[in-house]
Amino acid sequence: MLQKFEQHIHTNFPFLKDAKLLLAISGGLDSVVLMHLCNQLNLQISLAHCNFTLRNEESDLDEEFVKKIAQISSNQIFITNFDTEKIAKNRQISIQIAARELRYNWFQELVLKHQFEFVLTAHHLDDSLETFLIHLTRGSGLDGFTGIPAKNGNIIRPLLPFSRAEILEYAIENQLQWREDSSNSSTKYLRNKIRHQVIPILREINPSLLDSFANTSHYLQDAQQIINDKIQEISSKICVEKNGMVFFDIQKIKQLSNPKAYLYQLLKKYQFTEWNNIVDLLSSQTGKQIFSKTHALLKDRDFLILSEIPLKKTDIEFFEISENQTTISTPVFLNFEENPTKKIETKNSILVAKNLLKYPLIVRKWQNGDYFYPSRMHGKKKLSKYFKDEKFSLIEKEKTWLLCTAENEIIWIVNHRQDRRFLAKSTSENSIQITYKT
Repeated sequence: MLQKFEQHIHTNFPFLKDAKLLLAISGGLDSVVLMHLCNQLNLQISLAHCNFTLRNEESDLDEEFVKKIAQISSNQIFITNFDTEKIAKNRQISIQIAARELRYNWFQELVLKHQFEFVLTAHHLDDSLETFLIHLTRGSGLDGFTGIPAKNGNIIRPLLPFSRAEILEYAIENQLQWREDSSNSSTKYLRNKIRHQVIPILREINPSLLDSFANTSHYLQDAQQIINDKIQEISSKICVEKNGMVFFDIQKIKQLSNPKAYLYQLLKKYQFTEWNNIVDLLSSQTGKQIFSKTHALLKDRDFLILSEIPLKKTDIEFFEISENQTTISTPVFLNFEENPTKKIETKNSILVAKNLLKYPLIVRKWQNGDYFYPSRMHGKKKLSKYFKDEKFSLIEKEKTWLLCTAENEIIWIVNHRQDRRFLAKSTSENSIQITYKT
């Protein structure tokens, strides 16, 4: 396997030989083998280990293990710990998604701080097959069926051509030690269910399943390249970039054989999801907009105009409020009165339970995907739906500020509607009256 790995690096990633690399190591079989292979080729690697504190003592033993092998191999190592379960709960996302975001965000922090050029992860061919099947069950475009990308920005996955069986054989031959994650045997998670229940049946049907998948993946990647070439050709004819914005000629889009399919390919990298609404934008009145998390698409006469939404955490649109502050004047004027003697019942003042607030509080503009739990209502509601129901104009939406906790939970659509999660029922020692003033 070492010879095959060396040839793979030489052919596909020759730039790794002289690069400063960060290798993600869990202590499991795959990452231990990747570390060993990189050291055999004298690549310049440092190690990065995340302790997600999800398996109690097992997680701590994993951390001790990677410290030990880093010392033996003389590789520098970085280690961090996350309270993953708490973070996932606060963000209302799955533990798997939270762990992935925490992991990759931390890698990029290390890249910036220590000038690493690339991050190596130990994903292999079996992982790619599992990802393909996950996307198949959930529904996906062609991108989801091409498997895990070997290179995604500065993330490199050099083990993708290798099967789990090849990796295990190499580890045994070289007498490597690794840690087994007990959660991998559980079918609680979708990936494990596919690994342990679905793939074995597919292997019974086709013993060469991995080889067949690898070939299919290459065919799909080739097809994707043809699509990319065609989209680049079409883009040059219907798009014009000007002043940081992209102008799409509506009449030329309508003349395409399948406008929706072309719009999907042209706009998918900008994180749009409401494709039917985007197609409807072609025939909408001037001024209508569709938003993704990062971009806005505006209908303006004969063009769709794509522009980037400014980052919220800037000096202009992102403000923090410490626990001891009683007033702020920027970006809006808010007054904070602890233990008020009288509850004020107006839309420009709210009463909140102090013990439910997490500081520093944040004042920011709304983002696509934001939601809250409106007072005097059951359930939660997307802000986009709230704005629509309340007939906010585009300008009103852009001028509206949100008061949020440190964990980005909305407390108040300032001067409009309170989130009932933070509502104080009466004035008391643990209440705060927050008042908006023009």
